[in-house]
Amino acid sequence: MDQANVLIIGGGVIGCAIAREVAQKFQDVFVVEQNPRPGMATSTRNSGVIHSGIYYNKDSLKARHCVQGNRLMYEFCARHNVPHLRTGKLVVAADAHEEPELAALLKRGTANGVENLHIVDSAAIRAREPHIRGTAALEVPSTGIVSAEDLVRTLARLATDGGAHIVPRAKAVALRPAKGSIQVDVEIGDEGGGQKETIEARCVVNAAGLYADEVAAMLGNQSWKIYPVRGEYCEIRGPRASLINSLVYPLPHAHGLSLGVHFTKTLWGTVLVGPSASYVKGKDNYERDRLAIKDFAESAKTLLPEVEDSDLQLGYSGLRPKLVPPEGKGLADFVITRDPAVPQAIHLVGMESPGLTGAISIGQHVSQLVSETFD
Repeated sequence: MDQANVLIIGGGVIGCAIAREVAQKFQDVFVVEQNPRPGMATSTRNSGVIHSGIYYNKDSLKARHCVQGNRLMYEFCARHNVPHLRTGKLVVAADAHEEPELAALLKRGTANGVENLHIVDSAAIRAREPHIRGTAALEVPSTGIVSAEDLVRTLARLATDGGAHIVPRAKAVALRPAKGSIQVDVEIGDEGGGQKETIEARCVVNAAGLYADEVAAMLGNQSWKIYPVRGEYCEIRGPRASLINSLVYPLPHAHGLSLGVHFTKTLWGTVLVGPSASYVKGKDNYERDRLAIKDFAESAKTLLPEVEDSDLQLGYSGLRPKLVPPEGKGLADFVITRDPAVPQAIHLVGMESPGLTGAISIGQHVSQLVSETFD
């Protein structure tokens, strides 16, 4: 039986950020990732936005790690040459009836510690985004974009440089508490035909993303259920990508399911339109029953009347690990907690947006929890 000090289940952006931090303190740190390489799921199937922290309830983990993570992300990307750009963004009220919601966002963001927020009028919108229609907007200077794939790759490299071992095509299939440790059965290679190994770890970090509820259940913890929500994108390429200059968002949906179909000018000069938000069956349902381009165009026309169906082409899709069921409402906070029955296990559940923004901050948080396990 192999031995480890720390075993991290899940090699997404958060798992790799945790590995980087933990490997600075401990030897024998392992990351098991069921995909062929780190970050192939939620971590890179998103808008690649560095969020500011305006949307989340005060004192929530999402607010804490978004605001702190925003600063840490820019510092990290600059230090390690990860492609990124501080673009700022506009959250636009389509008409006067929506303007009070801008004031509410301004108040919430300010309470969370987001700096330099201010509301601008329609003339200021046109000066920055000539093709956007709106009566007022919240200007958010600290928002930006990052190459998510480069970010994950860099975090994984730094983790391995620090001594961590990242094992791809490795799936945790069983967890058993032992005296002062947890035994984890891992299937390495093709599902059903791979090699099976057992790793005994003094601390296990469950950063399994869409599957974090299932990993927790392997230890008998049935506290959470993840509901996959698919977000689909279209893309504007070529000359019509000039319709958008940076980041433009509508006001977020009242039900809390998403931030709405928005426009993201990418680092490579195209414009992402999306994501949509719909509950789906299956944690691998990326492509079945995709939305039609006309549905994206209809949503986009509210703020960008000039966009046509012919400007758009279908892009990728991603799945978010929602903790709110289809019949529920509102936002659920991140879960970052020690298992009450098995203190050697730390669970991260519901790590949706702003997980990418908060990854460095979350890595530091979890590294402290790991240290406390050994104390």
